[in-house]
Amino acid sequence: MKSVQFDYSIPRYVVSKVAGKMNPSLHWHPKLSCIRLRDVQEPSLPNEDWVKIKVTYGGICGSDLNLIFLNDSPATSPYASFPFTVGHEVVGTVLESGKNVDNLQKGTRVVVDPVLSCISRGISPPCKACARGDFSVCAHKTEGNISPGLLIGACKDTGGSWGPILVAHKSQILTLPDEVDDLNGVLVEPFSCSLHAVLRNPPQQGDKVLVIGAGVIGISVIAAIRALDIECEIIAMVKHPFQGELAKHFGANELIYLSRNEAYIDEAAIILGAKKLKPIYGDAVIEGGADIVYECVGKKKSMNDALRFSQSGGKVVLLGLASIIDGIDWTTVWLNELEVKGSFCYSTGEYQGKTMRTLEIAIELMKQKKVDLAPMVTHKFPLDHYREAIHTAANKSRENVMKVVFEH
Repeated sequence: MKSVQFDYSIPRYVVSKVAGKMNPSLHWHPKLSCIRLRDVQEPSLPNEDWVKIKVTYGGICGSDLNLIFLNDSPATSPYASFPFTVGHEVVGTVLESGKNVDNLQKGTRVVVDPVLSCISRGISPPCKACARGDFSVCAHKTEGNISPGLLIGACKDTGGSWGPILVAHKSQILTLPDEVDDLNGVLVEPFSCSLHAVLRNPPQQGDKVLVIGAGVIGISVIAAIRALDIECEIIAMVKHPFQGELAKHFGANELIYLSRNEAYIDEAAIILGAKKLKPIYGDAVIEGGADIVYECVGKKKSMNDALRFSQSGGKVVLLGLASIIDGIDWTTVWLNELEVKGSFCYSTGEYQGKTMRTLEIAIELMKQKKVDLAPMVTHKFPLDHYREAIHTAANKSRENVMKVVFEH
C-alpha cells in the first residue's frame, strides 16, 4: 500500500533545511526531502489487544507542517521512530480486531485517540501520569511492546492517517454515533486539543478571553468555550478575513485583525479596556488586558502578544506549537504575576459530573449538536496528490484554507 512517510536521513535533512529557506516546496520534494510517498507493508497487529483501521479521512495538522518544515525542536526526536507514516487525525472503519477486542465489529465507524501511553504499550503498572488519566504526559513514550512515538503518526509500527490503514490499541478507539458525520469525526482529535485546554483552564463567568490565532486550534478554542456554555466575552485575534468569519460563526464577540504596524495594538487596548504605554524604546507596553489568553500560534510575535495583553494576575495558556523561540520578553510574567500554562494534546476531563476521555467529551458535544465543525474542512485531496495538499495547507491565505484532509 502507498503511504506518505517521514524518513529521516542527515543528507536529506540538511538539503531540505538549507534549500527550503529559498524554495519552501523543497521541504516536500520527492527525492530531496524527508517526506515521500512510498510503497510500505500494511501494519500488523502488535498483539491481540489491537485493531486494524481503514482510514476514511486523515487530517493535516499544524504539527505535521512543523515536522515537514523541519521546525520541530530536537527535544522531540527521541519520541519518534523512523521511518513513520505521518498523520494522527483520523476517522475510519474497523477492518480487523484482535482476539481480546470486544464490541468492535468490522465496518464500525471510529475515531482514534492517537496518544501512545502506558496501556497501549503494555506497561503495567502504569506511570503516575497515566494512573491519574493524564495520558498525554505519559512517562514511558519510548518503552513497551511498540517502538518510540508520542502518537500514532510518529511511530514506525502503527502507521498513520496519511496511509490507507493503521493500527491502534483497543483503549484508543472510540466509536462514532450516527449523529456525528465523518467530517466532524476527522476533527474530533484537533478539537480535543482545544477542548482539553479549556477544560483544564476554563474562563470564569464574565471574563474577557483573548484567543490569539484563528487556525483550527484557535477556532476550536472558541467553539469549545461556547459548546461548554461558558458565559464570557471572547475576543479573537485573527490574520485573514475568512478566519474572522469563522471566529464569529463559532461565537467570538469581537475581532482584532493583525496588521504590520501598531494599529492592531491600539484596537486591542480599546477592546480589552487596557492602556497603551510607550517605553523609552521597543514595543508598546499594555497595562490591563484579558483575564485569560489562549495562545494558538507558537510564534515569537504571538507569544509576546499573549504575555503583554494579559492583565495582572491573569493566565496565559500555550497551545501553539513547541519550538525554540528567541526574543520572548518575559518581563510581564514577573511584573504582573502571570500564570503561564502549557497544554499538550488531551487526556481526561470532567463533563456533566463524569470523568471522561477528552475525545469522548468532544464526540458527546457533537452528538448533542453543541458544535458542528464540518465547515472547517475546506479542502480534500487523494493521497497521491500529497504535494499539492501540503502546499495548500502551508499557504492558507492564498486559498482561504482552514483544514486540509486526505480522502482515502
